Amino acid sequence: MKKQHLPSKVCKTCGLPFTWRKKWARCWEEVKYCSERCRRAK
Repeated sequence: MKKQHLPSKVCKTCGLPFTWRKKWARCWEEVKYCSERCRRAK
């Protein structure tokens, strides 16, 4: 699958868009933050 076809979301902390990553394959519905740093800064 090409990167342009991957699903994306907007980070709740910084407001920047981020795309799906393989490590989030099982929990994509629960992902709300683009990085660990943003998750900690809630």
